[in-house]
Amino acid sequence: MKIVAVNTPALAQQFIMVNVIMNKGDEAYIRPLDKEVNEVFDPAKNKNFKNGKACRWVLYNDANELIGRIAAFTNSKYICKGTDFKVGCFGYFDCINNQPAADILLNTAMDWLIAEGMEAMDGPINFGDRDKNWGLMVEGFGKEPIYGMSYNPSYYQVLLENYGLQNYYFQYYFLMENLENIAGKHYERYQRFKSKPDYSARHIKMKNLDQHAEEFATVYNAAWSQHEEGKEITTAQIKKAFKAMKPVMDERSIWFAYYKNEPIAMFISLPDVNQYFKHFNGKLGLWQKLKLLWMKKRGSCRKLTGIAFGIVPKFQSLGIDSFIIYECATLVKSTECYDEFELGWSGDWNPKMMSVYKSLGAKQSRTMITYRKIFDNKYPFERHPEMEYKKP
Repeated sequence: MKIVAVNTPALAQQFIMVNVIMNKGDEAYIRPLDKEVNEVFDPAKNKNFKNGKACRWVLYNDANELIGRIAAFTNSKYICKGTDFKVGCFGYFDCINNQPAADILLNTAMDWLIAEGMEAMDGPINFGDRDKNWGLMVEGFGKEPIYGMSYNPSYYQVLLENYGLQNYYFQYYFLMENLENIAGKHYERYQRFKSKPDYSARHIKMKNLDQHAEEFATVYNAAWSQHEEGKEITTAQIKKAFKAMKPVMDERSIWFAYYKNEPIAMFISLPDVNQYFKHFNGKLGLWQKLKLLWMKKRGSCRKLTGIAFGIVPKFQSLGIDSFIIYECATLVKSTECYDEFELGWSGDWNPKMMSVYKSLGAKQSRTMITYRKIFDNKYPFERHPEMEYKKP
């Protein structure tokens, strides 16, 4: 076997094709966009290169056939709550069902990280935000992945665990089918807030996206800066994200709650663009964009995905979650445009969020694992600690 660092456009394309080859024959597999994979490793496109480095490799067998790939990253901004040693990351792991091949890939990533001063590695994760390519799927096979979700053959779990990687934390996705699983107690909470004149919940208007970007930043920073897993976000960043998402946005599925017209909560959902991308074979040129708009107009996407949910701390535990989600679900259900709603993942270290999902009648739909390996057993392995919320 031979492993080669990716340093040419031709090798970058082979890096992409490994994922296609490993999932060949799986009807549920949806090929990620080539452009998005390449941008992860482009310093001009990925802001994380300001705080770290990345390297990627492809693996060949003796017949010069592609049999694996992996990437490794360092990132000084990577948050590892409760960890006092340097942790690097690996991701984009794909491999044939062969332990020696997997070991070569993982050893290559580990050796590179050691050379960069790292003492442990987490993965498989993304050289970027947690909403994409995070974790290894261990439950939920045979069902099409939503956009940004990791998807892999089932035998990968054995390859990683045989190598010595340990379960750092579970990640759970939740599914609400037909948007009809809002329990009775949520209706009561919804009615309670609906009767209070100072509270309101409204979906966005496309013409007011800049205003909604400011509202998003306000709620996000208040909701997530209260614990170590969070990081502040700027209005400019959200404006850029909204601009990119605008072609596929459904304003009826993006909601904010207000107290005296000040934003206090958000519930952000989008049509699952994988329902469009599965027809594009990794490409997104002009023709694909035109086809996407045509499919959107025809209502081809029947699935919503949860992108972000947050409540300003002093309004938490009051029932605002029931208020805003019930408003959204009632409107979306009345349109009969969507059949199901899959919520983004929550780590097992965030039981509060999982309780919210379950209280809405959502059922666990997929399970991922983020692994950790501590090099040379220099430190004791500990699972990710439970999130601690600060009192407002």
